[in-house]
Amino acid sequence: MTEPFNVLMVGVGGQGVVLASNILSEAAMRAGLDVKKSEIHGMSQRGGPVFSHVRFGERVHSPVIPKGEADVIYSLERMELLRWATWARPGAVACYLAQNTLPFGVKAYPEGLDEEIARLFGTVIRVDPRALRDRISPKVKNTVLLGAVSVFAALPPECYHEVIPGLCPDGTAEVNWQGFEIGREVAAEQLRAAGQPRAASQARAANQARAAGELQEPARVE
Repeated sequence: MTEPFNVLMVGVGGQGVVLASNILSEAAMRAGLDVKKSEIHGMSQRGGPVFSHVRFGERVHSPVIPKGEADVIYSLERMELLRWATWARPGAVACYLAQNTLPFGVKAYPEGLDEEIARLFGTVIRVDPRALRDRISPKVKNTVLLGAVSVFAALPPECYHEVIPGLCPDGTAEVNWQGFEIGREVAAEQLRAAGQPRAASQARAANQARAAGELQEPARVE
């Protein structure tokens, strides 16, 4: 029995973590995989932490990712990424939004957050919404980041395309799909710049084989 692919999605209330996790879960189901999801968003209206565990594969028995076994952490807030870093397996991927959402009463975060993230993760995709403001609305930054995550998950892009219209608010399907595609481009560009395109390609191929039950161990992007 193959292991599930584990994506831990974190952020704070109002950023769109729940929508992104719904899209990922539905896309995995469209791909014919067993999917389990668990989320906490009770404090979302107060700007509190929001997180969602998404697991998919041939067979998934628990909706909760065991500590130290997340293949990818998707984070819409840098401090939340560091807070959840211990859930990642060695060599895991971090896809995060390079933007601070400061809690009430906090004026600034410590320096060196990006350096600490790079130290903790095997592969890092950093999405800067300021660099994309001429290309896409900041309102869809959650689907932009999901597009970056999709480079590492073993799901055909068309599965996302099929589910986005039914899950996004009315009238926003097109801009969310555009954001998703931009996120994929950003991830591919950063992997090329880091000299890792072959590793990412191998990871996608291996994860697709694993999802089909051909491999016993998940692929890693080192």
